Amino acid sequence: MEWLNDNAQAISAVASICTLFVWVFYAQLLYNGYVRQRRPRVIINRGKGIGVDSICLISNMSSEAIYVQHLVAVLHTQKGSYSLDVVEYQQHGGEQQTGSQQGEQQEPSYRTHQGPLASGDYLNIQSFGDIVNQVKDYWEIDDNLLQEQNIQLEIRVIAIYGSEDMPTGASRTFNLDLSAPPNHQLIPASVDTDRLNSRGQRKRVLEWAKEIETHKAR
Repeated sequence: MEWLNDNAQAISAVASICTLFVWVFYAQLLYNGYVRQRRPRVIINRGKGIGVDSICLISNMSSEAIYVQHLVAVLHTQKGSYSLDVVEYQQHGGEQQTGSQQGEQQEPSYRTHQGPLASGDYLNIQSFGDIVNQVKDYWEIDDNLLQEQNIQLEIRVIAIYGSEDMPTGASRTFNLDLSAPPNHQLIPASVDTDRLNSRGQRKRVLEWAKEIETHKAR
């Protein structure tokens, strides 16, 4: 007791410092949890199969809705990269009409995936094979080039999250080998989707969006 009385001030100071460290630790945990909830999370994956006939799924796993601005497909080949915004695509009507137009096919219509995507919801944006064909037709790529090896298909998502001014993005790359068996023609190059949430990465996403808008304005 005499020792405690003699060192009461030192013990109180040490206890205060330890209490401060505990509060800082808990504050850091709360802050990390808040940032994790506020951080946008978009997943790009395959559905209904694993080959080029599988569909490309864009899932919003963020805590809030996102607004999808652009869905960019980039075909990386040995002769260069070919990019195309596939947020809008042409849908051919396959149903037959009745009456005087019976037997005639409907006119092609255009659909868009641009718009809000709620938390926990997903988009089905065509099959990977249709996306490859869309890029190939737009850039008039030779079929022989697509039969080569070391070809990759990159899917990019450009979106607005909440009230933030800078766009956020996500990207995932798939190895494409059309000469392989059907189940091995499309293999993800990474286990997970790359999240582009940092300031530097968002500037790069903004440059992607500017390039798309500039190309459309020509």
